Amino acid sequence: GTMDSAQTRKDKIIGGLVAARQKVMEAVALLSPAQQDEVFLGEWSAKDLLAHLIGWDYTNLEAVGEIRAGRRPGFWQYHDRDWQSYNARLVAEHRREDWGELVAAVEGSHRALIDYLQSVPADDYVKRKKIGTLLRAEAKDEQEHARQVERFQTGGG
Repeated sequence: GTMDSAQTRKDKIIGGLVAARQKVMEAVALLSPAQQDEVFLGEWSAKDLLAHLIGWDYTNLEAVGEIRAGRRPGFWQYHDRDWQSYNARLVAEHRREDWGELVAAVEGSHRALIDYLQSVPADDYVKRKKIGTLLRAEAKDEQEHARQVERFQTGGG
């Protein structure tokens, strides 16, 4: 019945996020220590990229809660071209020099997001379409970041 399709929708959305993040983390794991610090994405190094992911994990966790409460996600107030200033703020807040610490922080932030999304009733994913829109956009963004890291790692620039 309808509950099945709600659960299917929920599983697909969460599965998409998990798969995208896995691709990013597999790609960054192949970087040499020198590459971890090298700027390759606008003004970002891989460390900056990971800080960006941590920031969006917590942003999206909060945003889904706001959508469920019928509110407009707070992060929209920072919207500008490519989220430049918001991303800069997230990177400044979450960046670590130590690679191991940074990777652990990314794993922790993503676990927090996924645990929360699992706890959200499947029905909410149907009633609040914006949840899926938000999270599918995030998965797409991360798939793109995985490709960017792969190109950089293999010397494609």
